[in-house]
Amino acid sequence: MGDISIKINIADRIYPLRVSMEEEEIIRRAAKLINDRIKEFQENYAVRDKQDLLAMSVLHYATASLKSEQHTTQEDVSVVEKVNQIDNLLNEFFK
Repeated sequence: MGDISIKINIADRIYPLRVSMEEEEIIRRAAKLINDRIKEFQENYAVRDKQDLLAMSVLHYATASLKSEQHTTQEDVSVVEKVNQIDNLLNEFFK
């Protein structure tokens, strides 16, 4: 499928983008999440500068991404260990 042109508003600035049709919804949802986070920071802290609010939002999402990555890696190791245990049990059973 082809690319489409969209305009995304983040922190009261418009960003024209060319994206695939499959990515459009995800990008729009991501922009909404960013704007929601900015609004939350603006309401809860004495920060008004858009650059500071954007930086705080980026830090929030980067931290969440890294935590998720770390958590997924730990889960993957646990799953591999359990699969190996099952494999060993099956090997012993069929001997």
